[in-house]
Amino acid sequence: MALEITETTMTATANGQVIATATRQANAWYVTTWPQPLDRNGAITALTLAERLITHGEDDPCVISFREELANG
Repeated sequence: MALEITETTMTATANGQVIATATRQANAWYVTTWPQPLDRNGAITALTLAERLITHGEDDPCVISFREELANG
């Protein structure tokens, strides 16, 4: 996985394909794979979660942990 991070966008790619993006609007980040706005660190976690889901599936302990972390803000 590769993450490209700028001041206003983030892109996660795997095997050369974009799997998720995040866009900054005001003080929040909106990630294509997460339903609510996040802070910068949360957006990075959400992009990492998107990659981990592809490579390890729903039952992976890291996937579960990332989701809990994001849900509890």
